Amino acid sequence: MTDALFLSSDEVAGLATPDEYVDAVREGYYQRGLGAPAKPRTTLPNADPAGMLTSYSAILPETGAMGGYMYSAGFGAEDAWFMAPLFDAESGEPLALIDGASMNPFKTGAAGAVGVDALAREDATKLGLIGSGAQARGQLKAVTTVRDIETVAVYSPTKESRESFAGEMNEALDASVAAVASSAAAVEDADIVITATTANEPVFDGDLLEDGTHVTAMGQYHPKKRELDATTIERAKYVPDLRERATQDAGSFLAALESGAVTEDHIHAELGEVVASEAVGRESEDEITVFDSGGTGIETVASAYLLYQKALDEGLGSTISLSPANEALTGE
Repeated sequence: MTDALFLSSDEVAGLATPDEYVDAVREGYYQRGLGAPAKPRTTLPNADPAGMLTSYSAILPETGAMGGYMYSAGFGAEDAWFMAPLFDAESGEPLALIDGASMNPFKTGAAGAVGVDALAREDATKLGLIGSGAQARGQLKAVTTVRDIETVAVYSPTKESRESFAGEMNEALDASVAAVASSAAAVEDADIVITATTANEPVFDGDLLEDGTHVTAMGQYHPKKRELDATTIERAKYVPDLRERATQDAGSFLAALESGAVTEDHIHAELGEVVASEAVGRESEDEITVFDSGGTGIETVASAYLLYQKALDEGLGSTISLSPANEALTGE
């Protein structure tokens, strides 16, 4: 029997800063670029009651941790529940079980920021943001740690939501955040475009992108989720979080494949390969780049281990005891 740490969502909230998440996730993708194992999500859908059970995992050998996410959505609750188990990468022993609700926007935002840091122009200051929910908040707070963002134009379909978001972020950030009346207005003249939606159809016209723009799309986690149109995919140097995921559930890329706009050879490299300098990132000021971020165990394990270490330092969490399989199998 061994002891592991349980961390509640309340204990996780505020435990790490956005820049700490970004540093941890960047290191995770660096390890992936050098060959650390990671697999795309596996989703089990259910029709009645409607819902899904999803899991994904990764091993970060240099961090010394492995684990991932398991979460449910729907099944009558019309909500989602996130659990992140964390194990020691050398011994295999459990280290922690983390309620992932508070962590989720921060670790996903950190992955987006690592993509921006690897692919966007160094002088990027204008951000167009489509979406105004928790994930949009996570993306925006994280990206301001890697670029000196001066202006943010945010659009979401509900006027009250985008205006409330702009007001809140104006208070929280140094950048000037303004609500705009259309996705086209958000994309116009943007150096960086971030989509943080659950859209089933493209949320902007790819012809509107200026040369040199970087796009981070984080709502590409299902074949039917499609934030980007085929034009955007075709125009861009396309970098997914995992190459295998791009042809499994990256809805925008799959749609571009089906339309004939691109082939699988259009996948330039995984983000980790760019971070680890195993593949080149941006090669010119005029190049359009896309980071397709559908969610992986890489940012999850990196963030969970960060929170685990900080919780140990601050004496947070409660202890749970777990038995190894050999104890259970003896029948004693």
